[in-house]
Amino acid sequence: MAAITSVSESDALRVERVVKRYGDAIVVDGISFAVARGTCFGLLGPNGAGKTTTLRLALGLAAPDAGSISLLGLPVPEEARLARQRVGVVPQIDNIDPDFTVAENLVVYARYFGIRDAEAHERVPALLEFASLSGKRDARIQTLSGGMKRRLTLARALVNDPDILFLDEPTTGLDPQARHLIWDRLKNLMAQGKTLLLTTHFMDEAERLCDRLAIIDHGRKIAEGAPRELIAEHIEPEVVEVYGEGVGDWLRNQGARLSLRTERSGETAFCYVRDGTALLEDLAHRPGLRFLKRQANLEDVFIKLTGRELRD
Repeated sequence: MAAITSVSESDALRVERVVKRYGDAIVVDGISFAVARGTCFGLLGPNGAGKTTTLRLALGLAAPDAGSISLLGLPVPEEARLARQRVGVVPQIDNIDPDFTVAENLVVYARYFGIRDAEAHERVPALLEFASLSGKRDARIQTLSGGMKRRLTLARALVNDPDILFLDEPTTGLDPQARHLIWDRLKNLMAQGKTLLLTTHFMDEAERLCDRLAIIDHGRKIAEGAPRELIAEHIEPEVVEVYGEGVGDWLRNQGARLSLRTERSGETAFCYVRDGTALLEDLAHRPGLRFLKRQANLEDVFIKLTGRELRD
């Protein structure tokens, strides 16, 4: 395979007014965004919003019906095969080959990039150390925990020393310890100058990792910016969550009056305020209600823009 020798664009990925249809359904509807080199860009959205289709379009695995895509300075899908030589992909579901050991999975995968086995074997120790799997070099895949498999999938995505990583919900199904370890590894990659494109349903993950992000719904981009910018733009500074017996009556009679905006989900009332002092004073005299005061976060933005209804 020929190597990419130069990249003319300052952005690692540029998506401009891209449209994708499947039959009569418009899955991606005019989305535009750019991912600067050395940064982490997040794509957030409910199930079915178009995130995974957007990733497939950016990788050249599907062709857009309109718009243009540039990946590492190369047009996609026209030169997607060449661009993908410098790309690493962590899919939603681990697809590690169970017939090979941990190290063999890395070596065999390296062949897809034209990397000779001898060179791939030289890369294995550093990749396993990065993934905290040095002691599992000769282990069978069936003996690994879910967190170990996810870390191996991440290490495999680095076998070709990519410039940009596509991460499709990289920590779904992991326990908190495994999630934090992967977050640490991803931060290390950014410190090395790698570019990350991330989809996730964990808003705290997006806040921790993303320099910028776009929220998409029904195939359209509905917001874009740095996490703290989006929170400041769309949500009041403080949130008081109230729950307990009689929360509905309290919300109608007092909560709505003392809040700038309120929402209710099940037995929990969400009160959005700039200064929660009056609200907390009222709640202090209501022993039947429990409450939690916190700063507004990215999840509040996501819920406000996309709604609280369940998506399948």
